[in-house]
Amino acid sequence: MPPRRGAPLGDDERVARLRLIRTENVGPVTFAGLLRRFGSASAALDALPDLAVRGGTRHTPRIPSQDTIDAELALAARFGARFVCWGEPDYPPLLREADAAPPVLAVMGALAPLQQPAVAIVGARNASAAGARLTAMFARELGEAGHVIVSGLARGIDTAAHEASLPTGTIGVFAGGLDKPYPRENKALMRRIVDGGGCLVTEMPFGWEPRAADFPRRNRVVVGLAAGVLVVEAALRSGSLISARLAGELGRLVFAVPGSPLDPRAAGTNRLLKDGATLTTETADILEALSPLDPRARRSHPAPVEDEIADEPDHEPADRDRRRILDALGATPTSLEDILAQSGADPAELQTVLLELDLAGRLERHAGGRVALLS
Repeated sequence: MPPRRGAPLGDDERVARLRLIRTENVGPVTFAGLLRRFGSASAALDALPDLAVRGGTRHTPRIPSQDTIDAELALAARFGARFVCWGEPDYPPLLREADAAPPVLAVMGALAPLQQPAVAIVGARNASAAGARLTAMFARELGEAGHVIVSGLARGIDTAAHEASLPTGTIGVFAGGLDKPYPRENKALMRRIVDGGGCLVTEMPFGWEPRAADFPRRNRVVVGLAAGVLVVEAALRSGSLISARLAGELGRLVFAVPGSPLDPRAAGTNRLLKDGATLTTETADILEALSPLDPRARRSHPAPVEDEIADEPDHEPADRDRRRILDALGATPTSLEDILAQSGADPAELQTVLLELDLAGRLERHAGGRVALLS
């Protein structure tokens, strides 16, 4: 039986989801937990102030008004963009499978590339001439083999990857809002991507100026859209290595091009190869490794949020259980399994307390699902 996908959302629920994900202290994990518990974003918004108070906040999290979201929708319309929510048919299927997938994506351009097999290409901003030439070769040949190329629109390797894949399809991922292109020198390239049948994507709201902390989030979307990530050039301390680490966390294949030990731009890729990345000198290396994972023969998707929500009963912890959970939390990131073992709490009760702490701004989430309590 083919995997089921959710139907497109109604306008009211789409607006409610935008309000919810734009709310202070609501991230992808908290968003999904709220929908599972309350069945809709509208119901979650109604319950949110009380949840935050129980989590220990001194002020109610700021929830965008209807007028604020209407203004963002109007701005998106002027840019020719639309919002795609997790669980809808147009949401990218591989990204949908990722932990903490963005609940809402703003998309400008064609939606079709989001459904096609994709490979991400990342690398140094100060790319060498040889690195840029290799990138163009990989991007062009992967595109001719039916793969969309995903990258982050940065200078250097990213730009070379987008330029070479314009005829076959490319996806550029923003760190800020779609109206805040970065770097600005690539605005013409971004226009060519949209006009050429590709698309631009971000999880950030219109008007959001990209900050340093937003680029790892951008990288997670780049990696999440693709079945594999090719690193062409990267220094030992670079965003490309962050992308490679994220690829490992998401179960994506990592490919690396070897380079001279004398070139700092090859230090990161050579380290990846020592750590088990696939040595890549020609496009066939990538295609051979990806062929068993072709998204067109991919395993079934998880059920859409709409199939899961409203099934989770309301587990309101007793005061003593809440205290045990709080006592098990601390400044050191701890796994949920360890918290359950120490507190003796029910998993649903733990999730309720974590939701409350998240909304109160008292919880910090770490890799591997670990959590820590903020003072």
